[in-house]
Amino acid sequence: MNSQQYWSSNKKSTSSIKDLVYSAFLMIEEKSKSKPVNDEGSVMQRLHAYWRMPYILGQDTEKPAENPFSKMQDSKDDQSNHIIFRGQFNFIVMNRYPYNAGHLLVLPYRPVAQLADLEKEERYELMDLIIEAQNILQRALKPDGFNTGFNFGKAAGAGIPSHLHCHVVPRWNGDTNFMPVIAETKVIPEAMDAMWERLVKATTV
Repeated sequence: MNSQQYWSSNKKSTSSIKDLVYSAFLMIEEKSKSKPVNDEGSVMQRLHAYWRMPYILGQDTEKPAENPFSKMQDSKDDQSNHIIFRGQFNFIVMNRYPYNAGHLLVLPYRPVAQLADLEKEERYELMDLIIEAQNILQRALKPDGFNTGFNFGKAAGAGIPSHLHCHVVPRWNGDTNFMPVIAETKVIPEAMDAMWERLVKATTV
């Protein structure tokens, strides 16, 4: 097989995978409509993933501003920007393309790339808000654990390396495989606004 045949075959394979994933989401969503979720069930019966479909299918062609964090923090519309809490030096905001339901970002207002660039007061409050972000998620979603941390620089996977931000991702046992789907888990299409309201209600700072 020459290189042209390989890349042509690879594109078809990628397209088929996307079609398969999209069909699976449609099937699961349709099934969830016909059989309501029992609110007394476990948290893992609630899989919030629909807003990542544009990313999976490559349909989200909108390019973010050079630093979208600066734009959203200057706005007074916290709901539209999905800002959960504002501190004196830092704020908590929902990730637009979450790895999991309730994926939050904690970051300073000042666009700095490294923790060493922060003033002492900024660092102290940043840590306090990281803890509060976990507390908010625990109260609202009751996860089994968290992935919490920073990516510094493009080589480490930072999407906006010029403005440091800490990821706080709630995790549930078994949330990285297809067992929930096989086990009759329902996909609840909860919009970002609805999730924002749920998390804001869990804020006690």
